[in-house]
Amino acid sequence: MKTLHCRDAGFDCNEVIRGETEGEVLSQAATHAREVHGINPTPELSEELSYIIKEE
Repeated sequence: MKTLHCRDAGFDCNEVIRGETEGEVLSQAATHAREVHGINPTPELSEELSYIIKEE
């Protein structure tokens, strides 16, 4: 299981996004960024986030 902690991306947010693949996590993170933080995800943001995805 791969996880991404929103707080690790610099947000004051306790959301933890989980998925089987990095792509799945990034897709869910993009939706979360738009809906919760009002951020339009970019390929550059996805690349940055890929470095903080952890294997649990």
